[in-house]
Amino acid sequence: MDSVVDIPTFLQMERNRVEGALRRALSALLPLAPIQTRDAIRQGVTTGGKRLRPILCMAAYEALGGPPRHGIEELAVSVELIHAYSLMHDDLPCMDDAPLRRGSPTPHMVHGEPAVVVGGAALIPLAHLHLWRSSGAMGLTDEIRRELLRIMARAAGGEGMVGGQALDLLGEGQALGRNELDGLHRRKTGALLTASLELGAVAALPDLDHPARAAMVAYGEAIGLAFQITDDVLDATADAAALGKEPSDSLLEKSTYVALLGVEGARNAALDLTGSAREALEAAHVQAPALEALAHYVVSRDR
Repeated sequence: MDSVVDIPTFLQMERNRVEGALRRALSALLPLAPIQTRDAIRQGVTTGGKRLRPILCMAAYEALGGPPRHGIEELAVSVELIHAYSLMHDDLPCMDDAPLRRGSPTPHMVHGEPAVVVGGAALIPLAHLHLWRSSGAMGLTDEIRRELLRIMARAAGGEGMVGGQALDLLGEGQALGRNELDGLHRRKTGALLTASLELGAVAALPDLDHPARAAMVAYGEAIGLAFQITDDVLDATADAAALGKEPSDSLLEKSTYVALLGVEGARNAALDLTGSAREALEAAHVQAPALEALAHYVVSRDR
């Protein structure tokens, strides 16, 4: 890839790769899900989105010398299946009670709560099964494949995303400080973003202790927080029609970076974090124009 990345073109091309891989994954996995959950799962997975997590996984893999077009998109969508389940559950009445996401009714509004609760839960083992199958199809060793499973399971579980969701619910109506807010979002948003990059790195590198792996983790941790801070800025400055979702975090009485730092302060904090992400790659001598461009995209996007 050239040193200057045309980010709109790059994102469209990579999203096309991801959408194709998601369709193939669903064709293989939906027959394994309870029949009454399949339509809810299909909606939860296929209603669009940035597809940032699999794109980051693919970018990390290719930046570290993984053979291009060697099945990494199949592996990368495993983490998108986890992300889709998390959104299906986040939107439920017992959590954020959201009727709208990406401009469309949320899955429980269409298919009912039971189908979404069970369908979301079914996606967890299905995502891990898909990761195991796709990594095998890539010819990776069993040691590497087990490490990939460990990375995704840890990021999705109590130490990562699910733990962050629990902290998010507990934090409603409270004024959290910066350290508490960072800790919450390093789990709820950052853990899966970081895992996406680590999955790509581990799939590309023969050495599990290669310093480039740690660099990808550091990059992911920084842009994970930058992503959430930018979400908070957008939540405060754009309307629901522009964002395609409701309700806002302020209506849910959640602590936000904007409430803590102000709009400009939050924007500056996000920019500082993208600088840290780039420095992590430079320190490990990782040349990754796509990741440089994606760091900029995370804080400059409008939705």
